[in-house]
Amino acid sequence: MLPRALNHMSVPGWRWDDFIGLARSIGCAGVEFRNDLSGSLFAGDDPARVRFVARDAGVRVLALAELKSFNDWSDRRRAEAAGLIDTAAACGAEAVTLIPRSDGLGCGNGERQANLRVALRELAPMLAERKLVGLVEPLGFGICSLRRKSEAVDAIEALGLAERFRLVHDTFHHRLAGGEPMFAGHTGIVHVSGVIETEPALHDLRDPHRALVDARDRLGSAVQVRELRNAGYSGPVSIEAFAPCVHASHDPAGDLARSFEFIFSDPADRAA
Repeated sequence: MLPRALNHMSVPGWRWDDFIGLARSIGCAGVEFRNDLSGSLFAGDDPARVRFVARDAGVRVLALAELKSFNDWSDRRRAEAAGLIDTAAACGAEAVTLIPRSDGLGCGNGERQANLRVALRELAPMLAERKLVGLVEPLGFGICSLRRKSEAVDAIEALGLAERFRLVHDTFHHRLAGGEPMFAGHTGIVHVSGVIETEPALHDLRDPHRALVDARDRLGSAVQVRELRNAGYSGPVSIEAFAPCVHASHDPAGDLARSFEFIFSDPADRAA
């Protein structure tokens, strides 16, 4: 079975230390923290304390998210990257998550590939200095400047940076982008969520539709995880749920544990 992990977005109202405890209680090997939740990152606590608490709990800090519009490189973006990388190193994170520009700009053929290579080339030495990995996350939204994992892989390989950058395979965004090769060998982490509503149409789905994975899921998330595993992926699978119904749960530990059980269950057992 692949290692379980939990993204803080799944329980955004929880303090960082309670979040680590929740992850441990449901058998997670690691957690992902975010800098885009309400309140200050780590509730204003020293990131070094996060590192020690996670270590003592036996939970890896897999990543700190996120550097937004990373492929729209500028002096401002460099400063944002430096701050995120410094905090990631201090809290013991293994990686930082890189989110592409998603406002309809920079999407032209040729332009988006060139912008991506500039950003990767600039980020690589910054990450290397702290011995961190950059997790590139293509987004399936039509207005995103990096929708295809194949374009990310092409750029990473062309620059010879496969050891510094890995992909996020997000089951939601993979489905919205129309699917493509899995690139299991380039994948550093898998984000799973499920869409259980019958409406809207696929191209109109947005983050608040992303709930937990169960038998009603329209994304085929459990199938995607199984295909990645069969293709050789052995890294963590992290639940990243944005839906308000998930955040309002009175039993998040139970709900998350049941979703993990479904994701990793044998399809033959489900049909029995």
